[in-house]
Amino acid sequence: MEQRDKEFEQLVREHKSTIYTVCYMFSSDEDEVNDLFQETLINLWKGFASFRGESKVDTWIYRVALNTCISGERKKKKKAETVSLEMDVNLYEDTDAEARQVQMLYSRINKLGLVDRAIILMWLENMTYEEIGSVIGISAQNVGVKLYRIKEQLKKN
Repeated sequence: MEQRDKEFEQLVREHKSTIYTVCYMFSSDEDEVNDLFQETLINLWKGFASFRGESKVDTWIYRVALNTCISGERKKKKKAETVSLEMDVNLYEDTDAEARQVQMLYSRINKLGLVDRAIILMWLENMTYEEIGSVIGISAQNVGVKLYRIKEQLKKN
């Protein structure tokens, strides 16, 4: 295995939960989340050789994952409506109180616009306003204003 392959494998190992969390924020369907995760890994691999380290690796990974998920969301809207098969067993669904609260939060977050979803996701991942602004392309002060509005919107839903 080449050095580059090993470095990429290590990068994925260290950041797979971050990538998965971003993908989960854009879909509650397990298969779709896995598809987004794989698509993100492909895009990370394609850009890995050209990553110059001008930003933090975390910021680059968030940016690639968010762009992949947002592109997937746009593609999904362009596709014709499909009907999914229903099964009696849903292994993806948790039933304890904490899991229900998390699902309710994600349900409310999924009603937000794409950029607002991305901002609240990064905030929930304890990223600083500066880091969020770097990923989204806005100032840290603007991040603060947007987060305040997003939180107010989440309270109303």
